[in-house]
Amino acid sequence: MTNYFIVPGLGNSGPEHWQTYFEKSGDNFQRIIQTEWDAPECNDWVPAIEKAIAGYDPLTVVVIGHSLGCTAIAHWAARYNKVIKGALLVAPSDIESVDYTFPATGFSPIPLAPFKFKTIVVASTNDVWVSPERAVFFAGNWNSSFINIRDAGHINAAAGFGQWNEGLEILKTLG
Repeated sequence: MTNYFIVPGLGNSGPEHWQTYFEKSGDNFQRIIQTEWDAPECNDWVPAIEKAIAGYDPLTVVVIGHSLGCTAIAHWAARYNKVIKGALLVAPSDIESVDYTFPATGFSPIPLAPFKFKTIVVASTNDVWVSPERAVFFAGNWNSSFINIRDAGHINAAAGFGQWNEGLEILKTLG
């Protein structure tokens, strides 16, 4: 059985967000809860990922990141050097952009080493938090498959991504 761990971004994912729908879609989905959602510290978020998956066979673990959660997963992979089943990285925020002014500490620079497990980056052409070029750059450096879903904004509830069945289909390719 695959164990899915949801890693929301800044502010957590609300009740109408696709990550919440994923979480409710099966017993083997759980959200990683962070102590601080609005002014996150990388040194808090990354160990929370490690703590959540501890005790599970790493080869049964798939992490599902959105936005800043993708960056947290990249830091986790670089810090802990584990091989898991895979990761779905949706709308990875470009926290190195001058437009990213949210209070997030320690997440920059974004790790660019290739992941040692299968990953898929899903991005859109009109996301205000990551340009298509940077999304492709991240996917290339991370050795990730890349899926461009066109004009989908930040791929969140505000962009109409609640019950995102296509996302669940993409997720199935990891586990």
